[in-house]
Amino acid sequence: MTTTPGTAVPAPLRPATADPVQRPPRRGRFGVHVFLLAVSLAFLAPLLLAVYASLRPYDETAKYGYFSLPRHLSFTYYERAFTESDMGRYFLNTLIIAVPAVLITLFLASFVAYALSRLRIRGGVVLLMLFTAGNLLPQQVIVTPLYVLFNRIPLPWWMSDSMTLYDSYWAVILVHVGFQIGFCVFVLSSYMRTLPQEITEAAIVDGAGVWTQFWRITLPLCRPALAALGTLEFTWVYNDFLWALIFISDPDKLPITSSLNSLRGQFFTDYNLLAAGSVLVALPTIVVFLLLQKHFIAGLTLGSSKG
Repeated sequence: MTTTPGTAVPAPLRPATADPVQRPPRRGRFGVHVFLLAVSLAFLAPLLLAVYASLRPYDETAKYGYFSLPRHLSFTYYERAFTESDMGRYFLNTLIIAVPAVLITLFLASFVAYALSRLRIRGGVVLLMLFTAGNLLPQQVIVTPLYVLFNRIPLPWWMSDSMTLYDSYWAVILVHVGFQIGFCVFVLSSYMRTLPQEITEAAIVDGAGVWTQFWRITLPLCRPALAALGTLEFTWVYNDFLWALIFISDPDKLPITSSLNSLRGQFFTDYNLLAAGSVLVALPTIVVFLLLQKHFIAGLTLGSSKG
């Protein structure tokens, strides 16, 4: 068969292929879903039971039990728990401790992580191992040395009314920074290694210094990781009870986790009122997670797969 110039030759027809057959879901996936659902319910059961008990009067649960059908529901216990325990002041104390602790930890950890992951320094792996190994140190080992040390470190009156590091917000803040910075350095350094090296090389060609590379290029790209770490760090600092109990003696400076003790009577404890207080204490961390859920998941999953 001959063709003349200028005539289009039709492309050969491709053999028709059958539509891909959709495979039925594997049985193993159904079992995984059932297992994950059971685990989720197991974790949510205490919170749901606390919410259910906090909405019912104590006389009703004492007579019919906590797992009985409700006869009367109200939010009276929430109002009582907030006013009787003075939660507003305790919430403020928690913010005074948690916000600086999280910001200082992320700020310092970002510097160290950048030096370990983007700069060629000797002993970087050993330094990273030291930061990571610090998280393995039991807290009980350093309680007594820190207690003695904080009592001997003076502070001006505008930083601590006790004139020492002990019985001040700074004591709890510094302890949290010291314990959490190793984990943040490990996560941030791993995250920064996933960033393309060509970005830094292009910045060097344009004349950017180390500070510009860190502050204007690398750090903005680490927002998902910083958001994920910020959520975790805030939750850990917010839920802390041990360090504040050891290094703060003034009841007016204690965080929110200590406010539940004021809801317990000397001879009688209304557990429905205590459940309402527990829900109020747990509510801020749930709200923070829901607000930063997108960045939290993105920061933890980035770099888990190639491509």
